[in-house]
Amino acid sequence: MKLCRIQFRDVDNCQRLCYRLIMRFLALCCYAIFLLPGFIQVGYHYYFSRQVRRDIVYGDQPRNKLDLFLPVNCESPKPVVAFVTGGAWIIGYKAWGSLLGQQLAERGIIVACIDYRNYPQGTISDMVDDSSRGIAFVCNHIGEYGGDPNRIYLMGQSAGAHIAACTLIEQAMKETGEGDNSTSWSLSQIKAYFGLSGGYNMFNLVDHFHSRGLFRSLFFKIMEGEESLQKFSPEIVVQNPAITVAVSRLPRFVLFHGTGDYSIPSEASLSFANTLERVGVKAEAIMYDGKSHTDVFLQDPMRGGEDELFHDVVKNIHAGDEEALRRDSLARPRKRLVPEFLLKLAHIVSPF
Repeated sequence: MKLCRIQFRDVDNCQRLCYRLIMRFLALCCYAIFLLPGFIQVGYHYYFSRQVRRDIVYGDQPRNKLDLFLPVNCESPKPVVAFVTGGAWIIGYKAWGSLLGQQLAERGIIVACIDYRNYPQGTISDMVDDSSRGIAFVCNHIGEYGGDPNRIYLMGQSAGAHIAACTLIEQAMKETGEGDNSTSWSLSQIKAYFGLSGGYNMFNLVDHFHSRGLFRSLFFKIMEGEESLQKFSPEIVVQNPAITVAVSRLPRFVLFHGTGDYSIPSEASLSFANTLERVGVKAEAIMYDGKSHTDVFLQDPMRGGEDELFHDVVKNIHAGDEEALRRDSLARPRKRLVPEFLLKLAHIVSPF
């Protein structure tokens, strides 16, 4: 009888899981339909604009390609954002950064969207290695496209924020003799790190991800085993006294997060910023009240005008450049891509 009850409980849990996944899928379909007007416009620019250079090869592994979004005027060297896209380590793709790339390019900032191997094509070590090689390409070749190799900002969103943070810490350790430095770039070229809606302590997120559908067994495979969570948790790694010198080489960290984020709680950024401050790294966390995981990255930019994240990123990049700040103040408001009622519906049904 006891075994029978256990079996019924397992069946019931399976049915609930299937129901939850089906509802998430339907919500995702509705979400995509509501934002379709924006996706069409962004896609058209991505494929047909002369200011976009797609599929530039940066390495010899699968998916070692990046896209460049260039300003119309590149007569003088421009600041650069090397962007690592999100996608739960499974569905990341460089084109996810198209909207960000297009809009920053309009403000005279070059954006390089770096692709990388996803699971199961690669695990977290492969993703970090790809990210590092992509950054190396940007550092060494961006001058050929009008970029300033000494004004590079590393940015990641969601899983991409985690990958980019791991990459920075790994590079810092290499530069202080902790491992073979096979990538030809230097932390001195990175002016700051921008982390958007990222997770930085994997131990704290395992149960949360499991409840959201990224199950423990799969997550452990992506992270190369439960025992590797510490190695790939930037918040834990920077507290290691043995790598104090490496940590001191890290650039300034600016962490952006919406307080209404259900995919990765905003506490992840707040906690990491506090930890970085304790170990001597300049860091700040900027919170957006009530914003979800995708509000700050998709819905708000599609709304047009001046959204908070865009303003904060541009302000950080152009800080100290009076001419750029003057041009920013005179820039035309960005156009709306999606009607407001569709954006509100997308916010309501968003599965993220």
